[in-house]
Amino acid sequence: MRAFTAILLILLILLQYRLWFGKNSVPDYLVLKENITRQKETNDKLQQRNKLLFADTDDLKLGLEAIEERARNELGMIKENETFFRLIPKENSQRNSNN
Repeated sequence: MRAFTAILLILLILLQYRLWFGKNSVPDYLVLKENITRQKETNDKLQQRNKLLFADTDDLKLGLEAIEERARNELGMIKENETFFRLIPKENSQRNSNN
């Protein structure tokens, strides 16, 4: 009976060792769980960015207003018969004249 108990005890110790220190142990599981959480956060951010990009491309495909807005802001284009005014702050013009 003592031999049977000793064998069971040794088996229990071996299984506990493998559970805590072996391959695919509890610490490995916790590390993987943390990695999954970080990857999900990254995926959520990328999905949000993709939604914004898809909305932007749809707006450019469907509406002329978005194309006009981009042409004005990024390329500095002006419509026909439109007057463009550029306002320069007074501080900047005084600094430039002193140099």
